[in-house]
Parts: sequence; C-alpha cells; structure tokens
Amino acid sequence: MTVVMVEDLDPSSADAGVAAHYGDPVREQRTLATAVGLVDRSNRDVIAVPGDERASWLHTLTTQHLSDLSAMTGSELLVLSPHGHVEQHAYVTEDGTTAWLDTEPGAGAGLLKYLEMMRFFTRVEPRDATAEMAVLSLVGPGAADLFPELAAPRVAAVPGAKFAAGEIPAHATSLYAVREFEGGLARRVPLGVDLLVPRAARTAVIEKLGVPLAGLWAYEAIRVEHHMPRLGWETDHRTIPAEAEFVAPAVHLDKGCYRGQETVARVHHLGRPPRRLVLLHFDGIASDHPPAQGTPVTLAGREVGFIGTAVRHHELGQIALAVLKRNVADDAALNVGESVAAIDPA
Repeated sequence: MTVVMVEDLDPSSADAGVAAHYGDPVREQRTLATAVGLVDRSNRDVIAVPGDERASWLHTLTTQHLSDLSAMTGSELLVLSPHGHVEQHAYVTEDGTTAWLDTEPGAGAGLLKYLEMMRFFTRVEPRDATAEMAVLSLVGPGAADLFPELAAPRVAAVPGAKFAAGEIPAHATSLYAVREFEGGLARRVPLGVDLLVPRAARTAVIEKLGVPLAGLWAYEAIRVEHHMPRLGWETDHRTIPAEAEFVAPAVHLDKGCYRGQETVARVHHLGRPPRRLVLLHFDGIASDHPPAQGTPVTLAGREVGFIGTAVRHHELGQIALAVLKRNVADDAALNVGESVAAIDPA
C-alpha cells in the first residue's frame, strides 16, 4: 500500500506525523462519505486530568457545563482569553476516574500550561498523555454500525438571544456516548466514532478493526463539507466562539462565570458577531490547487476575511471554510488570490 505522509507534501504542516493519503484520496473520500474508513489522527495531543475534583474544576475554567458529566460521556469545551477570544478547543471524554482532553497537534502544551496555572489547591493532576494515548477516527455512516450500543451524538440548538434564566438544561450542550474499547475508549461523535487507544496498541487496533484506511486529506474534506471548524485553521488571535460556530457544541450560555464569559454573553444577546464562518466554492479556473490557510479573501479589492481549510472535495470540487466580515452579502463576488469564490447559500 502506498502511504504518503503529510510532511512528505508539506514539511511545515502542523499535521505532520500521519498519512495524508494512501494513494487514492478521491476513493478514500468516497469511502468516508458512503461507508466507513479509519483515519489515523494520532498526531493529536492528549491531556489526562485525573482527580476527585476534575469535573467541577473543568466546569469553572471552560465554556462547557461539566460539573455533572457522568462516566462514559464525552463533550467539547473551549478555553477563552479574558476578552473572550478562543485560545483552546478540546474534546473531553470522561471514563469515571479521568477526564481525557484531546486537542490539536501542538496545542496540548498551551492547554496543559493553563490547567497547571489554575490548579491552586484543587485535587486534580493534569499531565501530558500524548505518549500514552492515540486518537483514531472511524468516519462515515457505517461507523455507528460498528458500535451500535453508542447512542447518537446530541448537540443542543443555540437558544435565541433573549432566553430566560434556567431555560437551558444544566448539562453539557454536546453529549457523546462513550464505551471501553481495547484498553481505551470509543466516543460517538458527529462524523462517526473516535477511538482513544493506548499508543502502543495503535497498530494492533487498526489491524483488528480491518476497516479501509483513509488519509487526513479525506477526513478534512468531509469536515469542511460538514462545516465543522478547527482550532488554528478557522480561528485567529481574535476569534470569538460565535464567529466560528463553536457555540452549539462547546459553549453553555447559562452556566455562570468563566474567563471570557462577558464577551460571549454580550455578543449572543446582541446577535451581531463581527465575523461569520462560511463555506466557499471556487471556480477552479485560475488554479487547480486549493489556497493555503490564511490566504486573504477580498471583495472589490478590499480584504474581508481569510481562508481556513481549503480542500478538493470528490463531489463539490474546490471548497473551503472561510471567516468573513459579517456584512459580506451571501451573493458577493469574492476573490481568493486569482480564483473567484462564491458563498454556499446553504
């Protein structure tokens, strides 16, 4: 089998360490879209948070309602700056003794540093567990069939601007069912099932599952199609949660104080985030290569946003997630480098 690593194609990529594709990225995308494939995402950083007070402690430090997160349940959370800008995003998986946080490659050190700074006298022992545990993702409609006992993920709708106090249920806004699996954990998520397994058993788990392999290129194409933001790709130093659509899965709007909460509440109640996340379609005439992350998006020569993740989709062609100024009209004629782009009206 041909294996092309991410670093073979882009030595500077933050996603180095996993396969970009296995020789046929278009076929791999179709597998993820119509059946099930296994994507090695073992380059993600993992933080372990054991300790009796972990749930209440994480509840006070992050955007998510975690004080009553039960064993074998997962969710998502953000860490914000004092001004409400997104600094960290992680999936949390609770197994009854430890809360496992998996985050973007390279982001773990910053998350762990923040957690260690906020320990004080709390009975928690956060540590870097990246060398212990690896993330593998089963993606596609067939993933649920491999773990039929895991309930479908639940993500609450974002409430209206003038909701009443106590109207939002006092639990995490996203709830992902979890079970034990091969010395680790399996977590049902919107794109399929994520596996958090001992790193030493990674190869054995892949072989035992016997699921077709798909590279990160295919995973990213499916993620972009489903409008799912990624920390560091669809965020910059001033992104607030509402701009990148992190509110529904990762922000509880009525759980009390946490760092950055004032900005989140003000923007939500005004209903006017300065920017918004959109899906762009490219004409594919000027260039057959998707633009790089961070490439400016312009309107009549004026910069109005930036490209997050751009991919070549097996059905949609060249598409990208982009963060644009809120006042850019849906029918605006946009330019990205030499390419013409249009906002997906859906």
